[in-house]
Amino acid sequence: MLETRFRNATRGRPLVLAGIAAVVLAAMAATGPGWAQAAVPTAYVTSEKAGVGVIDLDQMTLSRTFPVGAAGPRGLSLNADGSRLLVANKNTGDLAVIDTASGDVVQRVKIGKNPEFVRVHKGYAYVTYEPGEEGGPPATQPQAGKQTGQRPDKHANEAGEASKPHADDDDDANKPPAEIALVDMKTWRVVRSVTSGHETEGIEFSRDGKNMLVTNEGDDTVSVYHARTGAPVRTVKLAPGGRPRGIRLSPDGKQYVVTLESLSKLVVIDAHTFKVLKTVDTKLGPYGVAYSPDGKRLFVAAAREQTVQVFDGHSYEHLADVPVGQRCWHFSFTPDGAKLLVACGRSDAVYVLDARSYQPITQIGQLPLAWGIVTYPPGDGSIESR
Repeated sequence: MLETRFRNATRGRPLVLAGIAAVVLAAMAATGPGWAQAAVPTAYVTSEKAGVGVIDLDQMTLSRTFPVGAAGPRGLSLNADGSRLLVANKNTGDLAVIDTASGDVVQRVKIGKNPEFVRVHKGYAYVTYEPGEEGGPPATQPQAGKQTGQRPDKHANEAGEASKPHADDDDDANKPPAEIALVDMKTWRVVRSVTSGHETEGIEFSRDGKNMLVTNEGDDTVSVYHARTGAPVRTVKLAPGGRPRGIRLSPDGKQYVVTLESLSKLVVIDAHTFKVLKTVDTKLGPYGVAYSPDGKRLFVAAAREQTVQVFDGHSYEHLADVPVGQRCWHFSFTPDGAKLLVACGRSDAVYVLDARSYQPITQIGQLPLAWGIVTYPPGDGSIESR
């Protein structure tokens, strides 16, 4: 009947349109704050110099930038409905909570010195940081407020770093151990701080969600903790001098893949015994790692050779090398799995590739020192996975 009225009636059309608009608005209200994010597939990119870039994935353009002050945003993660973006800020030592509809920072949670990697998991945000002379969670929190030193910033001298070998490394393993702050996303308070190894980087969770695994560059280890209590479960020792950074669980939950940046290798670890099953050579400087949405391929960002490498997701046989920009650490598939978005920090851009042919599609610029990238609806990637 509505269709007939649209075709044949002109006098009543404004009323019909108004009725339809009311229905749409009611649906939006019922869906909640995540409606805007669901309507337009979106990528969020931290730019250490500009804030958070927002990419319209339908148009593949930078649609806006969320300012976070002179905060130096790095790690990022989204809540379940996409209404809140959580960003770790190295300069201010906090976690900014951004309303993705308005772009406003609605909460700041004090973390400590050099917060870096963020993962949201079952109502909590897990944030790695380095306790320093001026940092630390609030004094009321366990293990907070340590005054034992600080890690040098990996981008403190942008002009002079290029001539130094491995200049992007966090290269001081003699500083205090890193910690992981657990933030309750209902109260936005740090409820626990877990002491980890030196220079903690990637975070991953077991298939059942009970365990949290973190890579420790300075110790050449992977630490395993109980996800809620922070109680240590075990420590997995890897090759000396490897500097483990990225970590990802296989889609079947049976294996973890860890990238060893300084040895230019990846290792496959049994998820139950934690024994190293396989070691695979990569190009120089592997960091971000993720499986394709179907689990058939494994993607690795070999940052020092400006390459994304593709391996078989089961045998880990090398399949392809895809040229990208400079210092590409993190990447994400689009929600439909059709494209790969690669954040390339020293190219100040996101490289967009066809996820199956690996052919370049476009570059999205104006993202100086792009660090990490996630999407909504959620896509598989080196920071988050579905």
